[in-house]
Amino acid sequence: MVVEGAELLSVALEAGVAVESVYIAPEGRDNAAVAAVAARAFEAGSRVFDLEPGVLERVADTVTPQPVLAVVGFESPELSALRHADLVVVCADVRDPGNAGTLIRTADAAGAGGVVCCDGTVDPYNPKTVRSSAGSVFHLPIVAGGEAVAVMEMLGGWGLRTLGTVVRDGADYADIDLTDPVALVFGNEAAGLSAEVLAALDQAVTIPMAGRAESLNVSVSAAVLCFEVLRQRRKGVPGSSLRDEQGASRRGEPGSSRRGEQGGSLRGEQGASRTGDHAGGGTGSGAAGSTMPKMETRPVGETTLGGGDRR
Repeated sequence: MVVEGAELLSVALEAGVAVESVYIAPEGRDNAAVAAVAARAFEAGSRVFDLEPGVLERVADTVTPQPVLAVVGFESPELSALRHADLVVVCADVRDPGNAGTLIRTADAAGAGGVVCCDGTVDPYNPKTVRSSAGSVFHLPIVAGGEAVAVMEMLGGWGLRTLGTVVRDGADYADIDLTDPVALVFGNEAAGLSAEVLAALDQAVTIPMAGRAESLNVSVSAAVLCFEVLRQRRKGVPGSSLRDEQGASRRGEPGSSRRGEQGGSLRGEQGASRTGDHAGGGTGSGAAGSTMPKMETRPVGETTLGGGDRR
């Protein structure tokens, strides 16, 4: 797998991923962030190479690449790795790598136990998907492959209820109990879920919309549902019951009193916070000198951070 940029490489190292090799463009040698992550990779046993001008631009996936690129080892887990997960996100024919990466990032943020990218879905390990995930591909199991209906049947056999999103005529997502184990299934950006997948669902759900938009982006739908799962589980109460409790609570509180308490308290806290922020605002200023270890210019294929080939 190719990882581009100091931030993503740092996330990979923190996750314990095996970094095979690191390639640094000339403009990256005076970059403090690149220097730091390259040193970490080298200390962990990675090979680090100094590239000649223009080389990275020819091999990178982007038009204007980051000044550091790395090749990391990975192994896609089997579906059985998700046997004990209580929230799984299933991508059924999600084609756009940006959407797939955002889905993975959302699942990670909501505490999902894993993501399944079924047959027809973009490769979760291609460079654009990895970038869009902001490193979340290194945080949770990402299963690549598997026919969607077969995957859903397997997850159902492990006790997860399969829920899929439809534009209309599904149950309101906020009225569904999501505190039990669930698998959330999301379909193709243009066509949605196939007839076969819809027939295999335990329940179809809809996100009500107030405006004139025809539908939501698939990654946005995933964010709404994943965080509804998280919200209900944090409260320990299903969606409709929680709304009833909150409504009763609001009706029982005097409006003017609540507004006065919240307004004054909030303004006071925010004012104090802003005062504190301004007081300490200059702590991050100042020029950072280069921390890159001294390198010699060598052909690609030789290490440049000192010493011999560590691998």
